[in-house]
Amino acid sequence: MAKPIKSMGPVLVTGGSGFVGANLVRRLAAGGADVHLFLRNEARTWRLEDVLPSVRVHRLDLRDEPAVREAVDAVRPAVVFHLAAYGAYSSQTDAARILRTNFDATVTLVEACARHGFRMFVHAGSSSEYGRKDHPMREEDMLDPNSAYAVAKAAATHYCRFAAVSRKLPIVTLRLFSVYGPWEEPSRFVPTLAFRLMDGGLPPLVSPETARDFIHVDDVVDVCEKVSSREDLAGEVLNVGTGRQSTIRDVVELALTLTGVKAEPRWGDMPGRPWDTSVWVSDSSKVQRTLNWEPRYDLRAGLEQSFDWFRRHRTVYEKVSAPA
Repeated sequence: MAKPIKSMGPVLVTGGSGFVGANLVRRLAAGGADVHLFLRNEARTWRLEDVLPSVRVHRLDLRDEPAVREAVDAVRPAVVFHLAAYGAYSSQTDAARILRTNFDATVTLVEACARHGFRMFVHAGSSSEYGRKDHPMREEDMLDPNSAYAVAKAAATHYCRFAAVSRKLPIVTLRLFSVYGPWEEPSRFVPTLAFRLMDGGLPPLVSPETARDFIHVDDVVDVCEKVSSREDLAGEVLNVGTGRQSTIRDVVELALTLTGVKAEPRWGDMPGRPWDTSVWVSDSSKVQRTLNWEPRYDLRAGLEQSFDWFRRHRTVYEKVSAPA
């Protein structure tokens, strides 16, 4: 039986002010865990304002090796969730920063934590590591990254596996697919769609055949919790997706049905990105089998939950988007 995280000792989360990280931090804090966050001085904490009193924040840059070592020496985390990343958004194009943040900082953190030992180190990888595939992506597929971000994430995954296998360190990589839901970045597709629908319209859209494996953030957090006590999975890579592909057309048509909004999609009004494709889906059989896990949300239930949440938290997003 899996051990509750709160009984395992200090828990360190990097990227805790981000979308997935904030949802995880909220879950951990609610469960009584001793949560420590490594946050940059300039990190925005709007997702965490009400839970900050329940966690300990350490202000540092993960690219600063001495600062990371000093902070890890002080915390001595038993469980690490390494979710910090840079380059996942189209506006983040600095290749050198992408590599330093996603690869160099991962190496620094693994080495700092290894000096003291830990129960589990969970590294957040990305489905972008695979590159274009014409079939459901499997963990054993050859990686063919097609962006600086994807290259950096693939390199970090390789390093985590190397460290786990060669030194018997309990490190697991979770390759996340298209996560959506509460606290998502305002500029992302699902919150943008939700808020435009509230006003009776639709946002500009890319090609309707652009595909994704959309997975609700609560399902991702469930996997993080389940894997945290599985030291036997050292070196493993697990896809975290639903195993079901949805096109942008599927999402928009379902969203219009759920909300009752009458609007005509303007397909192609938004330019596609180099990595957009009509096939993008996980083979999720390994994670389901290994963790005895299945996603709680299908696309319909996930969108319903998310749209309701965004409606109730619209004022929070309006404050975030307001000019300084």
